[in-house]
Amino acid sequence: MTPAIFGISGLELSADERAFFADADPAGYIVFGRNVESRDQLRRLTDQLRAVHGRERLLITIDQEGGRVQRMKPPVWPAYPSGGAFDALYDVAPVSAIAAARANAHALGLDLAEVGITCTHAPVLDVRQQGAHDVIGDRAYGHEPLRVAALGRAVLDGLARAGVVGTIKHMPGHGRTHCDTHKAMPTVTESEDELERDLAPFKALNHALTGMTGHLLFTAWDKHNPATQSPFIIEQIIRKRIGFDGLLFTDDLDMAALSGTVPQRAERAVAAGCDLALNCWAKMDDMVGICQRLPVMGEKATARLDRALAGIGPKGDVAEQAALIAKRDALLALVTA
Repeated sequence: MTPAIFGISGLELSADERAFFADADPAGYIVFGRNVESRDQLRRLTDQLRAVHGRERLLITIDQEGGRVQRMKPPVWPAYPSGGAFDALYDVAPVSAIAAARANAHALGLDLAEVGITCTHAPVLDVRQQGAHDVIGDRAYGHEPLRVAALGRAVLDGLARAGVVGTIKHMPGHGRTHCDTHKAMPTVTESEDELERDLAPFKALNHALTGMTGHLLFTAWDKHNPATQSPFIIEQIIRKRIGFDGLLFTDDLDMAALSGTVPQRAERAVAAGCDLALNCWAKMDDMVGICQRLPVMGEKATARLDRALAGIGPKGDVAEQAALIAKRDALLALVTA
């Protein structure tokens, strides 16, 4: 098995993709807006992926947070609020905010399960910082680590009720970024003591089945390598200090924060300790190059993948969704009541 997550080019698999995926045997896939048209179409696409591998349980992922980051959009699917909506409610009624976040994630998870998607890259556990770049912004659940952890825990729980695995991101913390990692490499210069605040939500939810790194340079820990490609940060900070032993994805390797070719970026990330290289854009040359450079998936990574796949459950009853959304909306209305 290739320790990579690959994208798909269109609304269905091409003949070349079918042949390549069958030969490469990647650990999983990621769905983007270009792959999404209708419920029936998306279910056919995920069924095609399962047929390539001949197994029902397959890691098929998506960035479906709500707010600005939502690949499955209205009018086919409901619009989901950003993390900031639950942060605002927490100011008024913390218990209600947690209940609203759980109901929202459960409803969102039912959408994913219905179309065969088994993992979403949420919740965002980055602690929002004043004056930081807005690439995280209202995607975050607040400025306080305990609040972020409480709401993030509710999101993981809601997704699990729908049979979907959640991904905690972006370790070891993306809230201090001064630029968009899609475009440039941020350098974080705060001390280790200051960075403890960023680690706190990840420590609280270190039992999550999957997690994701961020492409940031933390000078307190590694002056030369971004977190995604830093053996010290992955082993000493993410694995040991945070205590995360789940399946570790890179963030998207196509981001301009990283240097080198995409296959080189994947090789460095996996060598540093990431379990899976996330390559989103379905460029065949890049995917072939990744397969040529990466080793066969190791025992520890395979065991973590197996644990994540075991977290995929029955999809639940999509008929529950209307009641869940109504509950969420009634609770969020407390902010203006």
